[in-house]
Amino acid sequence: MRPWREGPGDRRSYHHGNLKEALIEAARRFIAERGVGGFTLVDAARLVGVTPAALYRHFRGREALLEEVAGRGFTDLAERLARALTSRGTPLERFTRMGEAYLAFAEEEPGYYAAIFETRGGHLGPQAAERPSPFDLLVEALQSTFPDGFGGVDPRFIALEVWALSHGLATLSAAGQLPRSQGVPDKYELLRAGVLALVHGAGAARSG
Repeated sequence: MRPWREGPGDRRSYHHGNLKEALIEAARRFIAERGVGGFTLVDAARLVGVTPAALYRHFRGREALLEEVAGRGFTDLAERLARALTSRGTPLERFTRMGEAYLAFAEEEPGYYAAIFETRGGHLGPQAAERPSPFDLLVEALQSTFPDGFGGVDPRFIALEVWALSHGLATLSAAGQLPRSQGVPDKYELLRAGVLALVHGAGAARSG
């Protein structure tokens, strides 16, 4: 991802009632660039052009700001997954599109993506604790897409394997560790092949 640098156009004006949104955007950008632990409230205040004290009009502290970013990121991800699941095609095609949507979200929204996972379980508050995980969404999607189930195979096992595959590909891709040699499949092709193998493997176990 191309690093960004603060410039005059980056400062947000809170005189128009946009301070809360400007702070959320600043935090999202800092997380994408530096990780969840890579910024302070002073950094966010400086970027939007206000004093640190002004931040407390909207957030109790840094953790509350992180919780808001993570919550918005999760809402965005959940909406993308839902759209993929309700698109046209066979159950397998629609479920595979969920994985593709997951990869696209990780690539397009690195700040949100990092906030969702790095703040989960960090005792940020009741909203973070009550929010489902992508794993929960995948389990629900499997159960709704394949209502007949997979015989003796627990859908949670398949969901966990698909999640591990998707998250692993997203992480390796973000780190630039996926090989890009000629003839090597890209992350979307790897995902499709993996989901196909996992679901078909579960189906074979059911009929075996």
